[in-house]
Amino acid sequence: MRCPQCDATENRVVDTRSSRGGRAVRRRRECTVCDARFTTYEYVEERPIQVLKRSGAVEDFDRSKLVASVKVACAKRPVSASEMEALVDDIEDGLSRQAGLEVPSVQLGALVMERLSPIDRVAYVRFASVYRNFQDAGEFQEFVDEMTAAQKREALRRNQVEFPF
Repeated sequence: MRCPQCDATENRVVDTRSSRGGRAVRRRRECTVCDARFTTYEYVEERPIQVLKRSGAVEDFDRSKLVASVKVACAKRPVSASEMEALVDDIEDGLSRQAGLEVPSVQLGALVMERLSPIDRVAYVRFASVYRNFQDAGEFQEFVDEMTAAQKREALRRNQVEFPF
């Protein structure tokens, strides 16, 4: 590792810590020539994730695209930037743990909807309207009706009292 101050290669590690949720190692180093301190990060070289589009085309996974689509769905909603980043981090971590290198865009959209639903229902509906590509108001209404019925079933299930025998 070269010192950013004097370009010398002689340095020693002063401190080592786990960083970025265990996905990186942070090392504080000290140059033995000029005594300057600097930080380096080590990452595991990951296999690139490929997204299989509906058209059949394959492209590299682009985190910024996913963040942008979540931000559009959450626009003017009480969802913080950290919640959106955590949602995308969770999806990205899940994708990198999967065995396959190709992820269908349909599966990616379903993962976003699954994680967006408990955070904000309006953002969920916004994302679903683009993801599911509704052709008319009737399809959209059916989706909202299904969602409302599922909410009611969940509320009944939570409020149901079990009596001991």
